Amino acid sequence: MKHVPEIAIVDANTLSAFGLQTILEELLPMAMIRSFNSFEALIDDTPDMYAHYFVSAQLYMEHTSFFLQRKKKAIVMAGESQSIQLSGVSVLNVYQPKEMLVKSILKLHQHAHHKGFPPEAVPPRRVIEHELSPREIEVLALITKGLINKEIADKLNISLTTVITHRKNITEKLGIKSVSGLTIYAVMNGYVEADRI
Repeated sequence: MKHVPEIAIVDANTLSAFGLQTILEELLPMAMIRSFNSFEALIDDTPDMYAHYFVSAQLYMEHTSFFLQRKKKAIVMAGESQSIQLSGVSVLNVYQPKEMLVKSILKLHQHAHHKGFPPEAVPPRRVIEHELSPREIEVLALITKGLINKEIADKLNISLTTVITHRKNITEKLGIKSVSGLTIYAVMNGYVEADRI
């Protein structure tokens, strides 16, 4: 039986916890993600069964002794100004735009916290009826780096019309329209590394 990684989100802000849970479910479909609106609710559960804890900065500060013992598993949801107080702890800046937030989560997963997830937790490369061509993969990689169509055309020495055609083909083949969705797909399928985005 495959082990399913379990992730706890500990945050009194329901909207924030729900938003993070939605993003994590998209990024790690094999994971079981539970939200707790208080530290006490986490403790009433089985707190040591979780591979990782996404915890609000306030709850982290109030219960530092618990999370310091689980330092490698704790990811503090904070702003940049709070990260100075949390040296040595993984911090997720929750005030950044969605695309950057997704990239930060992917970097945390790929680097510092990758060992916490068993290999089967990372979804296998999707079997797609029409695989991307090598050129489409190049275009996809440049899209994930934030380049616009004109910049992609210049970089690959192809026409703007060709880039637009490749983007249309990528979208149709994958069924993904947003740049953040394409970025998630590219990282999860090994086309780009999260730290190169």
